Amino acid sequence: MNHPTDANTPSPQSQDHPTKPKLNHIILSTLCAAFGVQSRRNQERDFKHGNIFVFITAGILFTSIFIGAVYWLVHFVLSLHGVNQ
Repeated sequence: MNHPTDANTPSPQSQDHPTKPKLNHIILSTLCAAFGVQSRRNQERDFKHGNIFVFITAGILFTSIFIGAVYWLVHFVLSLHGVNQ
């Protein structure tokens, strides 16, 4: 039975993530976006409830760590094969 107050109460489906994303959500969203597998639902959640500067900072940090890891890995492999750098 529908009551007048039921129409004003938001359904659980409309409140997927009413709060700001937590650190683990930011990290997961950054990793998914970096590899191109971010879901539409997560992307919409990030844009609605997230702060753009948090995601920009996370993206820059991830990119820096990724470039540093690739650089280190190349130098490591080259040193294993005796190539002077």
